[in-house]
Amino acid sequence: MKKIAAFFDIDGTLYRDSLMVEHFKKLIKYDIIDPSLWHSHTKKTFLNWDKRQGNYDDYLLELADIYISSIKGLSKKSIDFTSEQVINLKAERVYRYTRSKIKWHVNNRHIVIFISGSPNFLVKKMAKKYNVTDHIGSNYIFENDIFTGKVIPMWDSASKDKAIDKFVEKYNLDLEKSFAYGDTNGDFTMLKRVGNPIAINPAKELLCNIKKDPYLSKHTKIIVERKDVIYNLDPSVSISIENGDL
Repeated sequence: MKKIAAFFDIDGTLYRDSLMVEHFKKLIKYDIIDPSLWHSHTKKTFLNWDKRQGNYDDYLLELADIYISSIKGLSKKSIDFTSEQVINLKAERVYRYTRSKIKWHVNNRHIVIFISGSPNFLVKKMAKKYNVTDHIGSNYIFENDIFTGKVIPMWDSASKDKAIDKFVEKYNLDLEKSFAYGDTNGDFTMLKRVGNPIAINPAKELLCNIKKDPYLSKHTKIIVERKDVIYNLDPSVSISIENGDL
C-alpha cells in the first residue's frame, strides 16, 4: 500500500532565515574563522537584501561560496560543536504555520522528509529536533574528519527532483496524495511533483513560475506569514509582482 509523504524545505520555509548563515555567524563568534570574511565579502550583499534592494538567492549563493571556502580544512569536531549551538539556540526560530503542518503530518503518520540546501550536518540535527522520518541536505565531504571543501549540492531544483525519486522508491510513496512545502525556485520541481503543493512566503521568481505553470497556478496554496497573521492566497487571483511586492 502506497504511503503519503510531506516534503519540507527548511531555509525560508520552516526556519525564518538560513541555517548556513547562522552557522557562519557561530563560527565567527567562536573565532574559528576570520570575521573579516563576513564584513569584506558578504555584508554589502546582505545589506542590499535587507533593504530589499537585492536578491536573496544571490546573497545566499555568494555566501555559500565563501562559507565553503572558509570551513575547508576545519575538523568535524569544530563543525559539530558549532552546529549543535545553532540548533540549541535557533531551532525554534521557525514559522508557526510550517511547524504546525509538520506536527499534523507526523500525527497522521505521514512520511515527513526534510529536503534542504543547507549542510547535511545541520539538516540532520534539525530533522532530529522535529522528529521527522528522513532528511537530505547538501553533502559536505569529509576525509579523516577534515572538511575537504567538496560539496554535493541539494539547493537546486534538479537535485531535489532526483532526491524525491529515491524517496519514492525507498518508502513506496503516492505523490498524487503527497505534500510539498517550499519558498524559492529551487523548490519548483518539488512542488510540481506532488498533488498538494504549498508555497510559503514565496520568492518573486518562484511566484512568477507558479503563475506561469498550468498545474501549479491551479493547485498551489500560497501561504504568507507576517507577524502573528497567516494569509492563505489563491494563485489564480491577480497578484502584483512588479517590484517583488504582493
